[in-house]
Amino acid sequence: MDAAGHTGRRPHSPWTLAVLAVVGAALFAAFVALGMWQVQRRAWKLDLIERTAERIHAPPGTPPPMAQWPEVSGPTHEYLAVRLQGEWIAEKTLLSQATTELGAGFWVMTPLQQADNTQVLVNRGFVPADQRVRWQTRDNDTTPSGPVTVEGLLRISETGGGFLRRNAPDEQRWHSRDVGAMAKAQQLPNAAPYFVDAGLPARQGATNTEQRPASQGPWPRTGLTVVRFANSHLVYAVTWFGLALMVIGAAVLVARYEVRLRALGRTAPPP
Repeated sequence: MDAAGHTGRRPHSPWTLAVLAVVGAALFAAFVALGMWQVQRRAWKLDLIERTAERIHAPPGTPPPMAQWPEVSGPTHEYLAVRLQGEWIAEKTLLSQATTELGAGFWVMTPLQQADNTQVLVNRGFVPADQRVRWQTRDNDTTPSGPVTVEGLLRISETGGGFLRRNAPDEQRWHSRDVGAMAKAQQLPNAAPYFVDAGLPARQGATNTEQRPASQGPWPRTGLTVVRFANSHLVYAVTWFGLALMVIGAAVLVARYEVRLRALGRTAPPP
């Protein structure tokens, strides 16, 4: 009978146990670090959601001027309520594909010429797919002429295109609201690096008494901006911390197993 008694197994060597201890400690430290990172990310995300809500429901202000354009970013400016003044450049309207609660269609993107000789692309709202030709050819265009005031939410440029689809400026096919590419295609010399979704959400506590059927106009339809932030950081944190606890559990099982083998070896009868 061997030194391990009736089990037929021998304890692991000190070298093997040392390697297992190092690997287990590394995994435990890594899982805890990832869990703490997700906790921090969750706190950051909750703060971002709160600050965004404050921007959306704040009184509309002046959009960032040209001197501040390099500082415009999603965390600091996305969904900022702004008020624009200028004149529409209707002949430079573009259509960008959209999917909304009203179905598939297009966003109507029209540049607004401001008094400081800059242009801001404005998403004037959603139109159904069957109105594409009308808006591309400006048939019965109802774009007002002269000075206008537009209130809406500042949005960050959507570069590149849509999922597995690239924008094709030469073909006037836009799968995302890429401000830089749109401005270049329409030869806008001083276009802002952001666009504005026309229309502001109802103020907190206000009642919207306007009831419009989903399939009817007026078009373009505003008020379809979706403000949504994925916040699964708590689930991720629990997962990582759970894996760290599993490492501890595995270490306890290995330690108990090794102690048992050594105890059996000491009590085993001589051969």
